Amino acid sequence: MATIQPPALSSLSSSQKLERKQFQSPGASFPFRLRRTSSCWPSAVASPRRIDGFRCSAAAGAGFFTRLGRLIKEKAKSDVEKIFSGFSKTRDNLAVIDELLLYWNLADTDRVLDDLEEALLVSDFGPKISIRIVEGLRKDILLGKLKSGSEIKDALKKSVLDLLTSKGKKTDLQLGYRRPGVIMVVGVNGGGKTTSLGKLAHRLKKEGVKVLMAAGDTFRAAATDQLEVWAERTGSEIVMGEGEKVKASSVLAQAVKKGKEDGFDVVLCDTSGRLHTNYSLMEELIACKKAVSKVISGAPNEILLVLDGTTGLNMLPQAREFNEVVGITGLILTKLDGSARGGCVVSVVDELGIPVKFVGVGEGLEDLQPFDAEEFVSAIFS
Repeated sequence: MATIQPPALSSLSSSQKLERKQFQSPGASFPFRLRRTSSCWPSAVASPRRIDGFRCSAAAGAGFFTRLGRLIKEKAKSDVEKIFSGFSKTRDNLAVIDELLLYWNLADTDRVLDDLEEALLVSDFGPKISIRIVEGLRKDILLGKLKSGSEIKDALKKSVLDLLTSKGKKTDLQLGYRRPGVIMVVGVNGGGKTTSLGKLAHRLKKEGVKVLMAAGDTFRAAATDQLEVWAERTGSEIVMGEGEKVKASSVLAQAVKKGKEDGFDVVLCDTSGRLHTNYSLMEELIACKKAVSKVISGAPNEILLVLDGTTGLNMLPQAREFNEVVGITGLILTKLDGSARGGCVVSVVDELGIPVKFVGVGEGLEDLQPFDAEEFVSAIFS
């Protein structure tokens, strides 16, 4: 992807000259670069656009983002096979439940429920959740409310669904009332953070959303290059800092400023991967959050924590620490297609009360799927 050189100052209007001037770093010790996938040099104010039947303008930001969230989920529901195949390993683990309930009778209740609890534990539902579910089933069986294996399975599915929906209700992206909506993506090293951001950009671009990426991972040398590749693949624009001493907070602030001035719909902010036990790096996230909020009050609208699904319940300490530091608004659980630990989805929602927004169920561009509790339950208990 070639760097687009801006036109000479003599050929610019006064507003464009102001735009060029504002975009430069005040200290000039490290300039910021904006790379785009089109040769167009935009004006300072973007004109309203029509996206899939509804008009996008600054005044109608709330309606735009609400309908955008619904549209993404509706289109994802038409591709339920991805969720179904993505949780195949978890489903295989839980298939023993069908065998246990096939010839169930009242005299075998204790044995069957003990085996059912073990199946839930193996799939990383966690001790607390597994015991709560099984004891609820036991109570209903003894009260005569459940009289067959099929009724027990239906009750099991309902219990899991209730756990997900009671504490993790807002699974749609919550992007506020004005453009641009700002999403900051955080997580530990190797969790799939930058890849998830790229796939999210792809999903947004498919709906006609104007996306600006911010390369806020200033620690890992290859991170900016990786995000540049994603910008090229998705047709997004990207703001990057140059120089060894560039601060992530400065890059994010400049990107959000650019997004605000040029009428972008969404700004996706990447951050450096960090261990949740590293105090100084966690403090940097606070600085990033503050820098963004100075440009747009109330931003970032979403702070999404990316968690590696293959770690199972070990993700809980990470999630607790990140939540305490920056206030996580949603979770992206990755690599679930390669794990039989799908039950951790239920545990993390119940433990933290933070909704799962997306799940990664494959390596393809389309494999970051909006999370839907009903589809999830159907996929693991087919």
